Amino acid sequence: MILNNELDGLLVVSLEQAVAAPYCGLLLADAGARVIKVERPDGDFARGYDSGAKGKSTIFAWLNRGKESICLDLKNSDDLSLMRDLLFKADVFVSNLAPGAVNRMGLDGETLRHLNPKLISCRVSGYGETGEAAEMKAYDFLVQAESGVCSVTGTEETPSRVGVSMTDLSSGLTAFSAILRALIQVGKTGQGVDISISMFDVMADWMNMALLSHRYMGGAPNRTGLQHSFIAPYGAFTCGDGTQILLSIQSNREWAAFCDHVLKDLKLIDDYRFVNNTDRFKNRVELDARVNSCFSQYDKATVISLLKKARIAYSSLNSVSDLSTHPFLKTSHAQIGGEQIELASLPVTTASGSLEKVPDLGEHSDLIRDEFTALFRDK
Repeated sequence: MILNNELDGLLVVSLEQAVAAPYCGLLLADAGARVIKVERPDGDFARGYDSGAKGKSTIFAWLNRGKESICLDLKNSDDLSLMRDLLFKADVFVSNLAPGAVNRMGLDGETLRHLNPKLISCRVSGYGETGEAAEMKAYDFLVQAESGVCSVTGTEETPSRVGVSMTDLSSGLTAFSAILRALIQVGKTGQGVDISISMFDVMADWMNMALLSHRYMGGAPNRTGLQHSFIAPYGAFTCGDGTQILLSIQSNREWAAFCDHVLKDLKLIDDYRFVNNTDRFKNRVELDARVNSCFSQYDKATVISLLKKARIAYSSLNSVSDLSTHPFLKTSHAQIGGEQIELASLPVTTASGSLEKVPDLGEHSDLIRDEFTALFRDK
């Protein structure tokens, strides 16, 4: 799929930090919007996440390509006035400050829409904006734990966090999709809207499989490491050369093909212990032992050839190093502080090409101040 700067001409002002709102801003910029990143005078603290690009943060570069940076001290009346000027001209205002912070500065959507009726305001919070939820500070790992994600992740003995910033990224993606919906609504009604995204709400929705299991299927799924919580066989199995292959059997048709071409035991197809998924999962210890016994006779390449013949879904248990050289990996570049880094491309291709330039702290401050000062002086 190749899209063509469909948000060209839109102005997004993003009072953002860390990951969630910056990822939303990245997606908006990649779609063609002009994204002005508003940073405090000492900068988004994500600029200090690492120093892999000759002292500059590679993670910051990933999240902030294609944006403009202006430094504003919003406790200063002149800078706050300039912020309002920016928002009076903006189509979208994204923020992920502490709950209530934008309201206290008079930057809430309702106030701003008195002069900018079409403004879309999107706030990303940790747990919500009212009551006790508004008082809790939130970071990705903490929300994973609070929402129960860690309780279903890891081994039987030990809970774990998901190894990427799933809460931040899913919340940024949710904010992006909500903004696109709001843009359609504004096109129909001419009236802007306030959007509030809670990272906890996003994770609670993504936890529905476990939540429904807890409420209606006798209990939440146990942590199973590299095995599935209710499908079998589905997980990691060891080949004769010590490597591991993951496979997934999703239907009785696939089970029959697996028995025929891989296990080479047709009697197992109708074995009462393995007839349906519920039976296979109930007897998964014995089933997994049979699969491991079969795989132990072959090296990885042979196992893969057998799985391909049976048309069984599989994958290798790859490392990050393996991903770095994976033949499927699509890459692009980012330019930060005079250094070029290579990173995984965004999954949707834009006709104009990938974003590359990462703004230095306050790189566009003078230009933006001059632009908007002149704009309002000439009115």
